[in-house]
Amino acid sequence: MPQPAVRLSAPGLHAPHAAAGPALVAIGRAATLALHDELALHPKPGLVSYVDTGSHQDMDAGTFLRSLFALRHAYPRLATLGSEGAGWAALQACGIQAERRMLAATGGINTHRGAIFNLGLLCAAAGWRLAQGLALTPAGLRHTLQTVWGPALADRARLTPSSHGGAAVRAHGLRGANEEAAAGMPVLFDVAWPALQQALAAGWGWDAARAQCLLAVMAVLDDTNLAHRGGLAGLREAQSMSQDFLADGGMGQGGAWARLAALHRHFVARRWSPGGAADLLAAACWLQRVCAGGPPR
Repeated sequence: MPQPAVRLSAPGLHAPHAAAGPALVAIGRAATLALHDELALHPKPGLVSYVDTGSHQDMDAGTFLRSLFALRHAYPRLATLGSEGAGWAALQACGIQAERRMLAATGGINTHRGAIFNLGLLCAAAGWRLAQGLALTPAGLRHTLQTVWGPALADRARLTPSSHGGAAVRAHGLRGANEEAAAGMPVLFDVAWPALQQALAAGWGWDAARAQCLLAVMAVLDDTNLAHRGGLAGLREAQSMSQDFLADGGMGQGGAWARLAALHRHFVARRWSPGGAADLLAAACWLQRVCAGGPPR
């Protein structure tokens, strides 16, 4: 499938209010395309792609595409809510509706719950900044998340969700997605985004840059999906293997793709799936599309 860029106007967009409608749609469309950026990458340890189903027996690329189609209107709506200055309750209600549409499209399979949360917040922050006539930059979006919805996110972080991820947070004392959001998404802005930009600046290309971004996140993220499937020991082993890969040169090392394929097979054999890292890869791809003019051609 082609990978079109969503060009709002230029990197670091300042959007006039009259252009807000089309720009909000473009922000939401960028989220759907970013989810496809994640899906289309292969190999990636334990995760679903067009080539195989990774560590999953209940979903495949078709499941993900149905989910993307079901979510295509949710992200523009979240951007619009952000532009209207909506509070957390309105964003949450929209996210719950989006999750219901996702589950209906996938037959009850959770493909993108984490991405509805992360990308939904980012779309809302982008919408808020457009309405204020402010540039869409990673630093600006992070600041908006913390100042506009920070208190509500902090309250949410005090509640541990009744999910597999929530169980991992309780069992192992990990920092889950709620805590990450309340802290201003540090792994996204301090790890994923710089890794993607450094790989692109090195001339590695869009595929290798996405793989480098994913491994950089896997090296540090308390991925509750991994902890649920592999326990704390599995999470730490996955982090260590990712750190070793990066220390040896990451996607710039000789035989990088073959080594990444071997890592994928290792994860599949153990049924490990770094779903939290996949969500942040998609978020970094969204930043590339919204803040930097899209993927390189």
